[in-house]
Amino acid sequence: MRYTVSVKKVSSQLIFELVVVAFMGSIAFAAHLTGMAVVLFPELAALSHDVLLRPNGEWARQPAQLVLAPTLTAAFGLFCTRHLHYSAVSIVLIVIVSLAVIRLLRSSMSPAISAGVLPLILNEHSWLYPVAIFLDLSLLALILMLRKRYPSSTSRHSVSQARNSRILDTLEAAPGNRFWFVALMGFVVVLGSAAQITGMRFLLFPPLIVMGYELFGHPEVPGWIKRPALLPFVCLIAAATGLIAEHTLHPGFVAVMITVLCSVGVLRLFDLHMPPALAIGILPFVIASPDYMYALSVFLGTVVLTLSHLGYRRLQISWLIHDQRAARHSRPSA
Repeated sequence: MRYTVSVKKVSSQLIFELVVVAFMGSIAFAAHLTGMAVVLFPELAALSHDVLLRPNGEWARQPAQLVLAPTLTAAFGLFCTRHLHYSAVSIVLIVIVSLAVIRLLRSSMSPAISAGVLPLILNEHSWLYPVAIFLDLSLLALILMLRKRYPSSTSRHSVSQARNSRILDTLEAAPGNRFWFVALMGFVVVLGSAAQITGMRFLLFPPLIVMGYELFGHPEVPGWIKRPALLPFVCLIAAATGLIAEHTLHPGFVAVMITVLCSVGVLRLFDLHMPPALAIGILPFVIASPDYMYALSVFLGTVVLTLSHLGYRRLQISWLIHDQRAARHSRPSA
């Protein structure tokens, strides 16, 4: 009996993962037909995988914000791209406004940050960009509504699935610790400045900022990856997969589908609970002329994020110990 239930859970999860692959393939096909690469918004891979496999998860509970937050930040990011030059200051401005939008909407839709920064990184100037994001996410929200009507065994989690879902819900929730904003801005300024000076724009690729938002906002979350030191290599594999697929597989929508499938497999293999990492493999399909420098930039940027996160977590532990000692000393003696 337990074996039968387990098989049903695996089958149901596999079905919805295939739905995600088909959805991304259809968006890639639409991008090909329209001749506009940014119709294929990379964070769609992360959003669709998370909300369709976890219809009761943090992001799936916000269907209106799912559409509205990235659309608003995309419009602002495009406005900045049309009027400002690429620089660390421009990136910081977009990130701050994106965070303000997320807060004003009382949302936790962190991929909206990526939607805001992407046009600046790609030097995209067409106002069709936020329109495309609105249409993409409206379609995803519609599919999500249909998904919520479909009763499946994935709604009844095993112990392991429930644990993984709690990890993701915590990472995707609004930050609640001290100084996360300072830590995130410091990370963006340092890596954005390095990207500006070296000309390697993808040192600070948009999904990396989303990952930073989630990790700096919740440095205490255990179990998001078994070995944090492996994160740069996981992201490198995802980037290389997308890069190779973009160069070798045709038509493009087939390459996108295979990339999404492989990226999901990589995250499973390394037991990484970080949906924004799925966007890394899709980015080569929206870059004008992607080459090995993209994969190298992803690796280096993720190394910096990993070291920054580990350092910030140590600081958090030190602050906690200090607060506990101060609380003990402040207690009146009996």
